[in-house]
Amino acid sequence: MKLFYVAGSPYARMVRVALIELGLDAQTDKQEVTLRDPESALLPYNPVGRVPTLQIENGVVLTESLLILSYLDTRHSGQPLLPRDGSDDWITLSRLGKAMGLIDGLAVWNRELRRPVQERSPGMQALESTRAARTLDALENAVAGGAYTGRLDAARIALGAALGWSERRHRTFKWREGRPVLGAWYDEIETTPSFRATLPPIV
Repeated sequence: MKLFYVAGSPYARMVRVALIELGLDAQTDKQEVTLRDPESALLPYNPVGRVPTLQIENGVVLTESLLILSYLDTRHSGQPLLPRDGSDDWITLSRLGKAMGLIDGLAVWNRELRRPVQERSPGMQALESTRAARTLDALENAVAGGAYTGRLDAARIALGAALGWSERRHRTFKWREGRPVLGAWYDEIETTPSFRATLPPIV
């Protein structure tokens, strides 16, 4: 397998963490690529130009983090990252959906902040900041109630990637304020070897 990734991407980090946790990292070639670049080495493999992108052994190229996690679940014999085989584990999927929604909203907000000041939309920024705060408040209560604990399934990996990305790449948003339980949860998960090995660079 070959993984194309960007070190700062929370979506790619999910897959990079999963490869380590599933014991598949050593057998996966990895190439860091550029984004929004017409000369990117990624484009011949994925014309959409997004990471993560995984080329599997038969040459087929998979994109989107959750689809790649689903494929990786077929490559190991341990507990799956995602519910499989007719499982009705909707709780895991519900938690995963909230974490992915947080990543998506933060990504839109951050992309808006990269635009020239005169082109930024105050309404868009207000919408995404409110959405992120509301979601994090719900996650604070969920973690306080025992959610997102136990083994590193897809939901825990996604939430860790979301918070880690905000901590190091979207630092205008002080997500820890008023959320001590979530802050402690994040501090603990970042001590996991797979998370330590995939820390995004600070900007």
